[in-house]
This record gives sequence, structure tokens and C-alpha cells, in this order.
Amino acid sequence: MDSKEAREQLQAAGRYMLDNDLAWGNAGNLSARLGPDSYLITASGTRLGELKDDDFVECSFDGALSGDRKPSKETPMHRAIYEQRPEIGAVLHASPFFSTLIACADIQPPAVLFVEDMYYLERVERVDYFHPGSPHLGEAVRAKARQANILFLDNHGVLVYDTSIQEALNGLHTLEMVCRMAITARSAGLELRSLPVATVADFLENSGYRPRREWQP
Repeated sequence: MDSKEAREQLQAAGRYMLDNDLAWGNAGNLSARLGPDSYLITASGTRLGELKDDDFVECSFDGALSGDRKPSKETPMHRAIYEQRPEIGAVLHASPFFSTLIACADIQPPAVLFVEDMYYLERVERVDYFHPGSPHLGEAVRAKARQANILFLDNHGVLVYDTSIQEALNGLHTLEMVCRMAITARSAGLELRSLPVATVADFLENSGYRPRREWQP
């Protein structure tokens, strides 16, 4: 994807996130891969629902920057994902209400409830709290990058990454839906009915949505 296309898709993603309660204020940051060793990321202090053409910075894995803006302070964890996962085309970091509520609690959202849930939440991991933008957070994300496609950042938010901006956006929205269901069910005293393990395995192997992901043990 070239820089112009990446900007346009990230701008659309930011608007979608704001319109669907997946972003608020200036919390969160987005990026898209431009090539084997470069990516485009939102600049520091941007509002995801109001991204302009100059609200992005082109970065390379060696630290070189293109443009006058300062990149998001969360650049280390975006770079870690791209370096560890060559197939990843986009990384979305956000703090949606229900997902962040679970990131601040000892709750694991169920990934065995319905089709989109099984598909997008196949592997979910948690990352211990480190200060936003710190090298420690970047390295903690790096250590989990190949084990999942969704990371809960404890007491911080979530990180969702996939082969394209649209797939990552679908994953983020599905995650927030599942987290909302889990919390609402708890509040109402409802017990969610999970699909059998064999049914989930059969879906992931044979549904035909896309090739089965390969995961690091």
C-alpha cells in the first residue's frame, strides 16, 4: 500500500472508530505497513476521528522519520508487531470502554460464542502494564506478538493487528462487542453458552473464511 492510500484508509478507520464508540478524545493511535521495513503512523496528539493528511509520519525500522511531525509515542509497540509479523498490514491501538474495562480487570472475554467471535478472537493474550510509549512496553508487546492477533494491555487498552486495516478494524469492533456481552451478562446474572471445543476447532479448520493462522507455541 502506498502512502496516499494508507492515509485515506487510516482516516476512514479513525472516523469509523469514533462513530462506533471505539475511540474517544485523542486516545489511541493507528498505523499501516508501507513496505517490508516501513510503516505510516498517526502523529502525536492527533484525534482519530479528525485525521488530516499531515497527521501522519512515515517511519522505518531503523528509526528514520519522514516529515515534520512527531510520531505517536506508542511507535515502539507498532514497530515490534511489524518486525515480528511480516504478514501484518495494520495495527490499531485504542481504549474502547468495554474492552478497556476488561483490560483493567481479571476477566478473559470468551472466544467461543458465535462465528465472528471465533474468527477474530481466536488467540487473545495479555501484556503486563508498562508506561505508554516506553521501551519496556514495546518489548513486552514484541514478546507476545506472534502468539495472538489481539493483545490486552493491562490497565491501558487494546492492540489489534491483522493483514489489512479493514480486517484489524473488524477485529477491534468484534472484540468490543464480545467484551460488552461478557460484562452485560455478568451484570444480569446470565451464563453465556459456549460452543463445544470440537465445534470451534472444526470451524477454524474448515469454515473457509481464510487460511488457518499459524501461531507460535
